[in-house]
Amino acid sequence: MKKKFDSGSGWPSFYDVITGSVNLQDDFSAGMKRIEVSCQKCGGHLGHLFADGPKPTGRRYCINSVAVEFKKK
Repeated sequence: MKKKFDSGSGWPSFYDVITGSVNLQDDFSAGMKRIEVSCQKCGGHLGHLFADGPKPTGRRYCINSVAVEFKKK
């Protein structure tokens, strides 16, 4: 996926998602407000969305690596 970038966070990070693939909802756990990213198909937790990503979206979808299937180029 060409929307992946190195955020320096240690988590797989993307600046955009495939339309219709995820749900976003407020998450107030861990004593802070975040936006949780979950799978639209099964509802499973994928990670969180932050507003400190690169252009063109300015978003950083910080996704748990266990939820990502990596394929060799």
